[in-house]
Amino acid sequence: MPSPDLNLLVTLDVLLAEGSVARAAERLRLSPSAMSRALARLRETTGDPLLVRAGRGLVPTPRAIELRNQVSQLVQAAEAVLRPAESLNLKQLVRTFTLRTSEGFVENFGPDLIARVSEDAPGVRLRFMPKPDKDSRSLRDGLVDLETGVVGETTGPEVRTQALFRDHFVGAVRMGHPLSQGEITPSRYATGRHICVSRRGIDRGPIDEALKPLGLERNIATIVGGFSTALALARTSDLIATVPERHTGNLRAGMHSFRLPVPTPEVTVSLLWHPRLDADPAHRWLRRCIRDVCGTQQFCTEASS
Repeated sequence: MPSPDLNLLVTLDVLLAEGSVARAAERLRLSPSAMSRALARLRETTGDPLLVRAGRGLVPTPRAIELRNQVSQLVQAAEAVLRPAESLNLKQLVRTFTLRTSEGFVENFGPDLIARVSEDAPGVRLRFMPKPDKDSRSLRDGLVDLETGVVGETTGPEVRTQALFRDHFVGAVRMGHPLSQGEITPSRYATGRHICVSRRGIDRGPIDEALKPLGLERNIATIVGGFSTALALARTSDLIATVPERHTGNLRAGMHSFRLPVPTPEVTVSLLWHPRLDADPAHRWLRRCIRDVCGTQQFCTEASS
């Protein structure tokens, strides 16, 4: 069967409401002949006369009376869908947003973000999920509203991204560790016992590439899957953790942090979402909250404790 012309629903709604071809034509700004042709198409489509002559006027058939309320509701619903979104009332908004975040984001930015959201929209709840990989399927499938992290090759081409901040790696050791005092040279840094952070179990990275031209190699004592675990180990041992500064600011409280003695590339941490939510007012508000929170937090590496 051919697809029905949904424009006929509006015509039918007006015809049934007015009970007159002339008045319906005037309301829809059509000529009487055009409205008559539309009524003929409706009769053919529905298989019912819909409006029949009674004296000098038209009266609805039983089928038309049956359709009247249903058609009216359909047209109103369609108009609501196509109407511009109403202004967002944050105080009355009730919604749960799911965020898939990279390591350290919740610990570092979560408290300020939750406080900001609770103040603006008390009925909004944030649900944080771990991010074990960079696959963007959860965004595409609608399981996640937002993600944070470094944009990679596995990020879907349709995914929207916006940079939040740039981050770089720093060293972190317990207070009283030998590296907490004196100049940290590449040799002193490399010969210590290190914690390597890798979700895939790889024991080499950009830091090792930076040490290689100097003829140095890190002594990797253990490999862990996250920065929180690395810092927990370093806090109670002589191990050295190398972690991103912005993402681990709160986690490094009470530890000694230092600049790395070799240059390493910066990374850009971004906000990611699916285009289906691009124009959603509540989603746009949450994205703005996250940008504000990440933009106002500043960290200093020098002799932090």
